[in-house]
Amino acid sequence: MKTIMVDMDDVLTYGRFTDILEDYLGYKPDYEGLNSFYMQDALGDKKKDFFEKFKSKNVYEDATLLPDCYDVLKKLSKVYKIYICTDYIWREIVEYSGDSLKNKFNFLHDKLDFINPRNYVFTADKSIVNCDIKIDDKLENLFGASQKLLFTAYHNKRLSKDELAEQNVVRVNDWKEIEKLLLNDFES
Repeated sequence: MKTIMVDMDDVLTYGRFTDILEDYLGYKPDYEGLNSFYMQDALGDKKKDFFEKFKSKNVYEDATLLPDCYDVLKKLSKVYKIYICTDYIWREIVEYSGDSLKNKFNFLHDKLDFINPRNYVFTADKSIVNCDIKIDDKLENLFGASQKLLFTAYHNKRLSKDELAEQNVVRVNDWKEIEKLLLNDFES
């Protein structure tokens, strides 16, 4: 059975981080113009104050799975072994990572009841995960897989088709596209 590594944030779910960030700022930043993977870099010199207030928040409290995610993952789990691989360390408040880990675990356990919690991988270094297929929104997390699916997010939209093709990466925009790519051979 082939294995799939699936990223959590911006692939399975959008946590409430964006809402919390925008509430703090009082406006919606230009994420498309942000030249960073990390939304909090839009805060500039307000970052320390923001994280003092943020560290008590649970960004997964009211979060939901992305459209079609549950159904497609459930179908995939019948023909692939699924691993959810996610980073839980906030680089600005490393000492509060335990809370983030607990919140992520509880969200996954509650929302994806068909995936064994032993298949959750919590790490900042996804290169240690050896899977046949990797689905992530961060290009560098895809390496090592024979099939690489880059889930579109604000920070990777600038990557051209040619750049992705050079690295044997396929862009996907939603879970229906993933279903078509990964289940097409299994449908009769």
